[in-house]
Amino acid sequence: MTDTAAEKLRIDTIRILSADAVQNADSGHPGLPMGAAALGYTLWTDFLKFNPKNPLWPDRDRFVLSAGHGSMLLYSLLYLTGYDLSLEDIKHFRKLESRTPGHPERGVTPGVEVSTGPLGQGFANGVGLAIAEAWLAAKYNRDNLNIVDHYTYVLCSDGDLMEGISYEAASIAGHLQLGKLICMYDRNQITLAGSADLTFTDDVAARFQALGWHTTEVKNGNDTNEIAAAIRQAQAVTDKPSMLIVNTHIGFGSPDKQDSFAAHGSPLGEEELLKTKKALGWPSQEKFYIPDEALSFFRQAVPKGDAAEKSWRQKFEEYRRAFPKEAAEFEMISAGRLPEDWNSGMPNWTPKDKAIATRAAGGKVLNALAKHIPNIVGGSADLNPSTNTALDGFGNFQPSELTGTYAQGGVSGGWSYAGRNIAFGVREHAMGSVANGMAAHGGVIPYTATFFTFYDYMKPSVRLAAISDLKVIFVFTHDSIAVGEDGPTHEPIEQLAAARATPLLSVIRPADPTETLEAWEVAIQHNGPTLLVLGRQAVPNLDRSNAKDAGVAKGAYILADSDGEPDVILIGTGSEVSLCMQAKAALEKDQNYSVRVVSMPSWDLFKAQSPSYRDDVLPPHIKSRVTVEAAASLGWREWAGDLGEVIAIDRFGASAPGSEVLAHFGFTADKVAAAALRVVERTRKATPVEQVK
Repeated sequence: MTDTAAEKLRIDTIRILSADAVQNADSGHPGLPMGAAALGYTLWTDFLKFNPKNPLWPDRDRFVLSAGHGSMLLYSLLYLTGYDLSLEDIKHFRKLESRTPGHPERGVTPGVEVSTGPLGQGFANGVGLAIAEAWLAAKYNRDNLNIVDHYTYVLCSDGDLMEGISYEAASIAGHLQLGKLICMYDRNQITLAGSADLTFTDDVAARFQALGWHTTEVKNGNDTNEIAAAIRQAQAVTDKPSMLIVNTHIGFGSPDKQDSFAAHGSPLGEEELLKTKKALGWPSQEKFYIPDEALSFFRQAVPKGDAAEKSWRQKFEEYRRAFPKEAAEFEMISAGRLPEDWNSGMPNWTPKDKAIATRAAGGKVLNALAKHIPNIVGGSADLNPSTNTALDGFGNFQPSELTGTYAQGGVSGGWSYAGRNIAFGVREHAMGSVANGMAAHGGVIPYTATFFTFYDYMKPSVRLAAISDLKVIFVFTHDSIAVGEDGPTHEPIEQLAAARATPLLSVIRPADPTETLEAWEVAIQHNGPTLLVLGRQAVPNLDRSNAKDAGVAKGAYILADSDGEPDVILIGTGSEVSLCMQAKAALEKDQNYSVRVVSMPSWDLFKAQSPSYRDDVLPPHIKSRVTVEAAASLGWREWAGDLGEVIAIDRFGASAPGSEVLAHFGFTADKVAAAALRVVERTRKATPVEQVK
């Protein structure tokens, strides 16, 4: 149990402040903050290295509240220890435009490292944070000048451990022997709907031991000495991640709701809150009362954190004198800047070059970028030979004592934590979230890769990357029914529409190798998440000699035009742009039409352009339009207009050679040309009212 009345008062301050805020909002989860208060207190006052006045200090410890529903625990700790979070902010918990939203959001609340709430995501983020720490330490630490030396702590719940993503992430972490990762499982035996044993009877210790983790049990989650001993033991285990199983009482102190699901997802109620304060011996019935002696103790974190950062900065200056090149590079990547020559030496393609797939072109571009950008780090879900995303000669992020064989020899360079190729294994769910954690850590530009049909597995992580504005590059290959023989299960249909519907996510589907290069350049410069959608089949290198404002950066551009005003505009993305070019040639030769071809690799980038630019590419008065994309039609009517045609696929595909599948579903130059003829005829017959729509 807690040793002194003073310590009890501090821990109860966390409990009561959290319960008051939830009650004031008439919404929230008081149970976890009340039950895990001693755990949070011990970690934050005795172990966690942080500076409240500089939440972004590079060598701070990272804390992730994976059980994001217990957000008031984190907000209470942030306020009490002196972050830029006021008591008024606490009083506005869950209110409109509050700095204390219902679940923690990165970028909204100072000190929140990652956005959590969807259970399991924060756990996997923690693995990514630990990977980034290990990689940066291996790359930059020198001669006992450890400028990267911090822990990642994760507080998780039974819900986190039930979600499958946590198993995948735990498997990665155990394999990689991430000794700086310490997770704490708040085992309160209660879920939102009842007792945990209704659904969750795993032997958590045995499960994590089997995954290569160190485990220990804290029998009394209110005993700060026992908690501290478990954390110290975990810190001493350097070759395994640690799982601390901490037995707590949800809603601790509540006479009627402790150890009940009634404390999980609803306020205690005014009457029960008063009972709780009385039961805990709280000195005031006043809402948001903070004892001076408790606040004074917590605020010692401010000078303590300032001193820790100053000590680190002194060490960094010593490091700078000894290793000026490495210090300059570390400062550059920590600030999110790129080297001046970051895009030099890029591959070049001409229309005379042999056709290649955009996935293959993407691999060449990625490797060229990696030679100049030192902190591109990533990998695929066991698909390097197919996604072409191995970094040739840059080593493998693995414990140095492990050995293995890659199918693709291009990942040579040795095995160590300084390696830049991460073997995620067949774990798409965790891969996306781990990459988010790496980006949230700072100092690295992470990328992932898998087939586009498996976007379904990664969507929760991609969504959180967008919510959090994280710079992650998600590479998806095998982008359409052209996958062919693998059949409908592997042929993405609806994924493009789903991705494009995600706010703040940049989605780019390039048409040829040159557009692929430009897509990578856009992604590298973009400060949020980017989805690169690449094809499996070879595509020709498009002739852009007559293009206007050529380039992916504007989202859409006039790839090819004819003299005079167009009779019809053909709009395509990806490999279907080449069909538009073939149809243009046929229409001009056989029908004497004036045809404009617009390549539209990115809807979101095009929408971000000025109205005048958009109207120049797609003049509103030209109603004869045909859009071509081997994916769902959803959304294309915006660009085709009421009188245009949308060539798309709104059913699942088929198993056959890719060219046969494309032809079967109408993706041929002849079909595009025929659609153009129909559209022109329809437009000519339209009434004046229809023409202005």
